[in-house]
Amino acid sequence: MSIGERSLHSILIKPAGPDCNLNCTYCFYLKKSGLFPETPRHRMSEEILEETVKQTMTQAGESVSFGWQGGEPTLMGLGFFRKAVKFQQHYACNQSVGNGLQTNGILMDREWAAFLREYNFLVGLSFDGPEHIHDHYRRDRGGNGTWAQVADRARLLLDAGVAVNALVVVDDYSVRFPEEIYDFHKDIGLRHMQFIPCLEPGHDFPDRKATFSAPPDEYGRFLAKLFDLWIADFDGAEPTTSIRFFDSVFYSYVGMNPPDCTLLPECGVYVVVEHNGDVYSCDFFVEPRWRLGNILENTLSGMLNSEQQTSFGRIKSSLAADCRQCRWLFYCRGGCPKDRKFNPRDPRLDHFCASYKIFFDHADERLKGMADRRKKEQMSAVRQTARLQQTPTEKPGRNMPCPCGSGLKFKKCCGA
Repeated sequence: MSIGERSLHSILIKPAGPDCNLNCTYCFYLKKSGLFPETPRHRMSEEILEETVKQTMTQAGESVSFGWQGGEPTLMGLGFFRKAVKFQQHYACNQSVGNGLQTNGILMDREWAAFLREYNFLVGLSFDGPEHIHDHYRRDRGGNGTWAQVADRARLLLDAGVAVNALVVVDDYSVRFPEEIYDFHKDIGLRHMQFIPCLEPGHDFPDRKATFSAPPDEYGRFLAKLFDLWIADFDGAEPTTSIRFFDSVFYSYVGMNPPDCTLLPECGVYVVVEHNGDVYSCDFFVEPRWRLGNILENTLSGMLNSEQQTSFGRIKSSLAADCRQCRWLFYCRGGCPKDRKFNPRDPRLDHFCASYKIFFDHADERLKGMADRRKKEQMSAVRQTARLQQTPTEKPGRNMPCPCGSGLKFKKCCGA
């Protein structure tokens, strides 16, 4: 199934390229510095920044989202982001603009916090949970733990009223502690959480997965336990915490396209702009094969709709036989293509296939119940709106279709 003509809704920008002030064991992006050997230090120029913002604003529709990521994007300094906002304001034409900043938080201070709050940036804070979990792999270049600094910056941002999400990498160690991680973030005030399963090649044996990668069965049990914790915190029928994977899956259960690209039938719905203006198909595929062009030579919309990007997008829909026959395919869509590279039995099968089977076996009935309630609530709201809009002269005949859109006759619906 093709996703058709792609509209420019969001863009991911890496202004400092792969550069970072930390040295996390499981980081996959630090090694990308090998793509840019001409300079040891990678920083986006003002020319490339302006051209990227200009093209995004002029080629997007009514709303557009900018994601600032790395490496560590705050290495650019606050002045860079002030310029980015000014360019957005200059080139905007009655548009809604969102900004998301993924950061390890180390460079955050009150000035940063005030700026992020003023311009409504959503901050994704890389924070793996309690100290023994976070510091297991998230260390600085001297090998020191970073938990105390990040915890302090989290409190700083929250106290300043900045919208902050916790971005948690689930590895071979943290996968053992779903309840401890969930409770920690909830208690500190980070009630929006994103959990990212770790799967990377080994340093010495790149054809094998690294030892710190999350084991599939354990990750499945992690998700199942996390789901129970999430459900237990509901206030009636409404969640009091947000977990991105569960929120996105629920979109599919109510018949909507999920916001998480890994749950869509095809990839290629956004592009990545590196510090030097090179544009790539995806954050996880910043490699020569999937370089689409350069922002100073090509248009974003052209690259997004290029044959090369279309070919990239279709990789996801090339599924293993196990996937095509699986009852959960509609919801997981075969997972992310980046997670298919270590399966010797079938290179089209997601490494975390077993994880998703464990999760959906555990959560499906409750997700269906939640979806049924939501659909009934929506139908009730539609019917109520139809009743309020009716006047005596507009009342349909008893055997006419009900104006609420239910598909029933009026006498068996709103006219009952």
